[in-house]
Amino acid sequence: MPRTRRTPLWLMATVAVGLVLTSCSPDDDRQANGPSTTGAEPVTMSTIEDGVRVERIAYPTRGDADTDQNWGDFYLPAGKHAVDTVPLVVLIHGGSWKSKLDAQTMRPYALDLVKRGMAVYNVEYRRVGSGGGWPTTFSDVADALDHVPAIDRRHPEITTDDELVVGHSAGAQLAAWSGTRNKLNPNELGADPKFRPTRVVSLAGPLDMVYAAHHGNDRIVTALGGTPEQVPDRYASVDPVQNIDPTMPVIAVHGDKDTLVPPILSERYIDAVEQQDGIGDLVIARGEDHVSIVSADSRVYGTILDIITVTSGKTIDQLDDLYSK
Repeated sequence: MPRTRRTPLWLMATVAVGLVLTSCSPDDDRQANGPSTTGAEPVTMSTIEDGVRVERIAYPTRGDADTDQNWGDFYLPAGKHAVDTVPLVVLIHGGSWKSKLDAQTMRPYALDLVKRGMAVYNVEYRRVGSGGGWPTTFSDVADALDHVPAIDRRHPEITTDDELVVGHSAGAQLAAWSGTRNKLNPNELGADPKFRPTRVVSLAGPLDMVYAAHHGNDRIVTALGGTPEQVPDRYASVDPVQNIDPTMPVIAVHGDKDTLVPPILSERYIDAVEQQDGIGDLVIARGEDHVSIVSADSRVYGTILDIITVTSGKTIDQLDDLYSK
């Protein structure tokens, strides 16, 4: 039977408030197939937005890069920060792996999370229709994340050893994949990560790609360049449900009105996590569909911010205790 969440929303919010109060201290002084291009200076733009420092970073890619798409916006809380005191959250937007949507869809999350004392890296990448698809979309995301150590050298106040990645829709699949790249064989795309998130929040993610493709999701077939029968190795390499790491907490949030990416895809994934004694939970957002769940105007938006805060701020053992039966 499909699971519902075990952790009461009021408890999640209460824990999140405590984490925010303790983390917001802006004045505290306390690859073998990796990118082939390098840049001496990754920052191409620096601005102040709503009192928050924002840098547009052009990350290097394997092969030729597209400066219009191979970038990430890096948000940092204002003020001084001691080394290794600001947790990093990576955001990966969705849009069915297509070029219609871009990283600006995650901008409200970035601004609100940085106000909670976190650094945020909001990633853009090439998509189907703008030079992406297999393998470029996936190598771009791998390259964007592998640039995090360079960002850390420029901003040593951030932490990079035990971080969270949040993805919506196709971005949720990419987020889950990014957290398990260390398990890939050396010849697989994205292997030998230079930075690996250790916990994931999936928002309306297609976390069982073979099941989805077999049930009419032609967007996955387009992104991977074939059906599970035509390109089985690609599905085996990037399909989240086929690459579960029981030690990596995954919180899957899904709207019960989502018809584009049905909630059964999150349900099947979390069921598989539980079968492997992994750390995970399913949050069903009543009345939300595929688009509304990521909107800043959604009724669940504040809850998602709290889930991100908790998942980022607690240790793996604490998350295991929180989501254990």
